[in-house]
Amino acid sequence: MSTSETTTEDHEHPSDQKYMQIALLLAVITAAEVATYFVHIGAALIPTLMVMMVVKFFIVAAWFMHLRFDSKMFTRFFVTGIVLAVSVYFIFLTIFEFWTKG
Repeated sequence: MSTSETTTEDHEHPSDQKYMQIALLLAVITAAEVATYFVHIGAALIPTLMVMMVVKFFIVAAWFMHLRFDSKMFTRFFVTGIVLAVSVYFIFLTIFEFWTKG
């Protein structure tokens, strides 16, 4: 038994059909994001887009970057990154929206 066989955990790789389902889901979410340009949803625009962005981030990270099958430490790194990015975005959004004149 080689070293790589003893240190890696095997997992069942998702099928091509599963990847196609995930790609279709991502396409639907992207179409919904684009539709927000044509449909006036008022004050719900930014929260709606942010939710769709975070959902797409998690789907891509979990399936295409294989975080579902890797160590939980990697998942924590990605979650920390997205939480930090969204927090910084909201801080700047509130600064420009509420703390500027005009």
